[in-house]
Amino acid sequence: MNATDRTPADLLGSALAADPGRPLVTFYDDATGERVELSVATFANWVAKTANLLQDELSVEPGDRVALLLPAHWQTAVWLLACASVGVVADVSGEVRGADVVVSGPDRLEEARACSGARIAMALRPLGGRFPQAPEGFTDYAVEVPGQGDRFVPYAPVDPEGPALIVAGREFSGAEVVERARAEATALGLTGPGSRILSGLPYDTWDGLHAGLYGPLATGGSVVLCRHLDQAADGVLDKRVESERVTTIARGTTGY
Repeated sequence: MNATDRTPADLLGSALAADPGRPLVTFYDDATGERVELSVATFANWVAKTANLLQDELSVEPGDRVALLLPAHWQTAVWLLACASVGVVADVSGEVRGADVVVSGPDRLEEARACSGARIAMALRPLGGRFPQAPEGFTDYAVEVPGQGDRFVPYAPVDPEGPALIVAGREFSGAEVVERARAEATALGLTGPGSRILSGLPYDTWDGLHAGLYGPLATGGSVVLCRHLDQAADGVLDKRVESERVTTIARGTTGY
């Protein structure tokens, strides 16, 4: 990774330049049997499209706040990096009132209605599928994002010292996210390129975000992100660790 990277979006840019074809996020949902693997290039393409949606369609500006009512999921990781690319604050604490945009999974739509700004609904279906019918009062992300541009350029440079993330009641700047991710990576067993961490931690704490996204991104590693691990059959995790060539496991993950 480039030592001059100051924001999470910078980290993604360096990863793209270094090895666009390597896996970055491999996602499992043990409730549905879904498995999705995204290379750096594929992930970056989703991020660019989502950032264009934010900037051009939703007219957000640096410093605006996007409330993310989403689980640990590959599409949530995309939103986190899209927010970082535009310079808006990704609020995974889920404080809806006063947010400029809310992005909600299918199980939190009623909560999301408290947002007076734009409302985006995520079906979280396999392969990024859409709702059969968009929830009333919401825009279906899966309908809107495919038509967005594949490259993203912010209208204004992102300030590394500006607010970038709110989690568990704490606000981080982009620079703080990068610095903390790097500083704490070794403790997770992320030692550099080739490191592959398995995490079933939720995204509502720094530990979950670090293990499930920022740590691997900051070190040139990758993540096997698991949802609904409590529904995995006996022996599934051990087989997954072997088949996915996992080198380290986020402690707190169900079964370990």
